[in-house]
Amino acid sequence: MTSPTSSQKYLSTRGGSYGFSFEAAVLKGLASDNGLFIPEAIPTPQENWQEDWKDLSFQDLAYNVLSLYISRSEIPAKDLRELVTRSYSTFRHDEITPLNTIVPEANLHVLELFHGPTFAFKDVALQFVGNLFEYFLVRKNKDAGGEGGKKRHHLTVIGATSGDTGSAAIYGLRGKKDVSVFILHPKGRVSPIQEAQMTTVLDKNVHNLSVVGTFDDCQDIVKALFSHPELSKSHNLGAVNSINWARILAQIVYYFHSYFTLLRRLPEGSTPIVRYVVPTGNFGDVLAGYYAKKMGLPIDKLVIATNENDILDRFFRTSRYEKRPVAPEEAEGGITADGTKAHESGVKETLSPAMDILVSSNFERLLWYLAYENETDVATNEDEKCALAGTVLNEWMTSLKNTGTTIVSEQVLATAKRDFTSERVSDTQIVETIRHIFTTPPSAPYILDPHSAVGVGASLRLIKASQAAGESENVHHISLSTAHPAKFNHAVDLALAGVSGGDEVGEYDFEKMVRPREFLGLEAREKRVRVVEKVDVEIVRQVIIEGLQEEGVGM
Repeated sequence: MTSPTSSQKYLSTRGGSYGFSFEAAVLKGLASDNGLFIPEAIPTPQENWQEDWKDLSFQDLAYNVLSLYISRSEIPAKDLRELVTRSYSTFRHDEITPLNTIVPEANLHVLELFHGPTFAFKDVALQFVGNLFEYFLVRKNKDAGGEGGKKRHHLTVIGATSGDTGSAAIYGLRGKKDVSVFILHPKGRVSPIQEAQMTTVLDKNVHNLSVVGTFDDCQDIVKALFSHPELSKSHNLGAVNSINWARILAQIVYYFHSYFTLLRRLPEGSTPIVRYVVPTGNFGDVLAGYYAKKMGLPIDKLVIATNENDILDRFFRTSRYEKRPVAPEEAEGGITADGTKAHESGVKETLSPAMDILVSSNFERLLWYLAYENETDVATNEDEKCALAGTVLNEWMTSLKNTGTTIVSEQVLATAKRDFTSERVSDTQIVETIRHIFTTPPSAPYILDPHSAVGVGASLRLIKASQAAGESENVHHISLSTAHPAKFNHAVDLALAGVSGGDEVGEYDFEKMVRPREFLGLEAREKRVRVVEKVDVEIVRQVIIEGLQEEGVGM
């Protein structure tokens, strides 16, 4: 795809929608044909961009990256700078997403993405998305209530969460005018702190729905609501899941920022071989790295690190994108070999619950690019290529929906492997990694959350293989650290209870070493949540309507 003009537009992966503005893509979230929005062209920075950008702050880098995807006619430069400044003023670290070298002799670094208000990487995007929603709505409603009596534009935001998206979305949208937010989470499948972060927010415009089911059930309900013939007509629906393009866009920034941070620490003129290792559930975080790579950031490989819900790892090993139940040998009598529950849908409860996802929604975006590059030879122009890629993608996704399996060609898989590789990390390996990093100098007593441990565990395995193969000592692995360990005290306690971090550190103590003051007493606060006992789109639709009526939002 070629670089864009100054007027960047967006299209749907399913091939039925073209020419959308950035504002429309953000506010709609999901295209009417159920596709995901992607830019009509992936932009490239100006000449000499590496020299010009290498010493910029996170905020200035964010402005530069976002400017390539947002036309000045949609958000003027001054307004965009103000949006960026406001979005990252809530972070606890000056660098926003600092890079921490935990094993210097192995060139292993962790990119800490959890310094936002909810202690999770989702804040990096959702603080910005919340401000975007407000910006667009204020502009739309500028003349509302005047002499013409124009009806105010109201946005009903609906999202599903496996843990962190919900709280980050709620903290980004709480109290925002003309926005209502409804977050669905799987009952009993998020950590107590994650649940408390969501349900103790009592702002009138925030609604939590605890669904008896899995994250995939919640995600399916959200997608169904966006195509619901009544709800989609009566209300303006918006998405905060990573199906929303603005989520992916904001996350591109920290790949550039971490790369330049690494360069500043190396001898001048160094050209490191950089591999990013990304704990992956819904594929949005690693997809942002793919866009950064396509924009020209010199990333050697993007490593998809999955937990035992490994649909993506299996794809990169077999070319089959396949939903399947847990095999009998893995779940004898409904219990897996390591004692955790196996769900009939194939989703397994693990120590890294935010990654307990069967179908990764954002993988559709990558599949579109793979179809575009490999399945459109008969097209005679750019418009035909894009349309044909959408047709092929739609066939793949229909097969996945109807049969549970999509199989791509070896050529398509080879193209995917040009940019990606994958690793699978078990619960046992998560525990071992948390303990190893806590007890082994020089990283000791660094504490990982279980999701970050998936990335670091995969990184250690890859580093060992790299060293055995005699690869250059200039290889650096940057593993994305996606959440603060205090959000997952069960897994951290399981790994570290009774363990010493060394003479100067002493025995592990969660309260002293991990829990931040912001979490003290959180679980005891007043909560507001509604339990949905059945996975049913109509029940959830009715709950949403009732919630809007309670707010005084009309049909």
